[in-house]
Amino acid sequence: MMIVLLSSDGETFEVEESIAQQSVTIKNIIEDGYAADRIPLPKVDGKTLAKVIEFCKHHATNSGVDKQYDKQFAQSVKDDQDMMFGLILAANFLNIKELQDALCQQVADMMREKTPEEIRTTFHIKNDYSEQEMTEVRKENAWAFE
Repeated sequence: MMIVLLSSDGETFEVEESIAQQSVTIKNIIEDGYAADRIPLPKVDGKTLAKVIEFCKHHATNSGVDKQYDKQFAQSVKDDQDMMFGLILAANFLNIKELQDALCQQVADMMREKTPEEIRTTFHIKNDYSEQEMTEVRKENAWAFE
């Protein structure tokens, strides 16, 4: 059976039910009988949904967990942070544990053994603390800097 998924920006994706059901959210919608002719996914845009489907296709056709594929998939999007974080949000919304775990592990790996300043640079985070505030934070949390 084919399932039609509708992204937040109006793109439609027709996928096999076994692929769509890699998402616990979609599986529940189907099992509860809420799916009419298409399932709207208001929190997932088309570009992101295409990548989610790519991931789910692999898992549907290769039964079982494939940690190596998951790691390679997550590494393939690490240079496109908008996509990476969009996928994390989509995996959370769609309840796809393997995808969310792989992507969150990729973010953790990107942060490993980096200073706060290096992490800000890596993830393009603006430091909105003044020097005085930074000194106070470091003083209050001296244990974290030991």
